[in-house]
Amino acid sequence: MKKHLWIISLTLCSLPLVAQASCESVKADISQRIINNGVPAASFSLDIVPNDQADRADGQVVGHCENDSHKIVYKRDGSESDSSPTTGSGEDAASR
Repeated sequence: MKKHLWIISLTLCSLPLVAQASCESVKADISQRIINNGVPAASFSLDIVPNDQADRADGQVVGHCENDSHKIVYKRDGSESDSSPTTGSGEDAASR
């Protein structure tokens, strides 16, 4: 019985680490969503910046990662008029 409690305790303690997505995996997911919406991969870039630099990062925040300590910033390359990505996620998209 004590062995089961130990395993359950260890599992519960490690859950927050699993829940925090790495920035690269979030960036790849957002990139794929933008591409799926018809935007060519060569016409935009996504940058991972610390929270305190997100306002200065000449672009639009489209996601966050690492327990909200970093932001993912979208920048459109080229001269097309529509510079807003449609990623389909809610939290940062709602704050636009």
